[in-house]
Amino acid sequence: MKINLAKSAGFCFGVKRALSIAFETLKTAKNIEMLGDLVHNEDVVTMVKEAGIKKIHRLRNGKNKTLLIRAHGTCNTTLANAKKMGYKIIDATCPMVKEIHTIGCDMEKKGYKIIIIGDKKHDEVRGIIGQLKYKPIVISKFKDLKSPAIRHLKKAAIISQSTQELSKVLKMIHSLKHVIPELKFFNTICQPTRSKQREIKKMPTKNDTMIIIGSKTSANTKRLYSISKKLNKKSYWIQSEKDINPRWFYGTKSVGITAGASTPNSTTQNVIAKIKKIELKNI
Repeated sequence: MKINLAKSAGFCFGVKRALSIAFETLKTAKNIEMLGDLVHNEDVVTMVKEAGIKKIHRLRNGKNKTLLIRAHGTCNTTLANAKKMGYKIIDATCPMVKEIHTIGCDMEKKGYKIIIIGDKKHDEVRGIIGQLKYKPIVISKFKDLKSPAIRHLKKAAIISQSTQELSKVLKMIHSLKHVIPELKFFNTICQPTRSKQREIKKMPTKNDTMIIIGSKTSANTKRLYSISKKLNKKSYWIQSEKDINPRWFYGTKSVGITAGASTPNSTTQNVIAKIKKIELKNI
């Protein structure tokens, strides 16, 4: 079997930066805490935990403690509360997510209703909502476009979660243009996501079998799998080499592999090694 690995597979800039900040912080601080996981990947979560960074579910007394803000960002209320409780803040929010925060706040100040295209319960979306003074409208599905709150808008500014599928977002914008008289759209889908999606729209048609590596909690990996599955029914979403089924590769001459933005290269290499072993057994 020929194995074709996507050029964009694996860590994006934001994840690399967040991990770098986390491990640099460990050099100078002892009691480091995070509200949730640094990124959405079990291998990275284990790595961070073993390094000594503690995952918490709510803020406590922050004296002599450091709060590490995750790559997805957080809301202003959380930051304010953490400072009141005595935490030292280290911000590992992805700069591209920070840019979304800035655009949303700026347009809100100019009198635009903010519409966010994204997954309502995702950490990044919650963080964006938490930057705004007024409650925004969040659109996750096409049926959300029929909301009465949208039909009565006169002017709105649209931003999107950084890992959304561009084609889906553009279709939603097209529909909203017929409803909202004054509409401004900011394409806040990050460049790594665009690169991954460009590749995944080609690879499934050029390979017999597709393997998408990433956590089931990863939004960007979920979209890569969704795109691939529509183009190639033999597309499989796995978290690690342990999830591989040898039967997937019967009759396969070429395997396309990509990995989500939070997937370590070591995980991807383990998957490739496992597939090569399967090939040797079949010879």
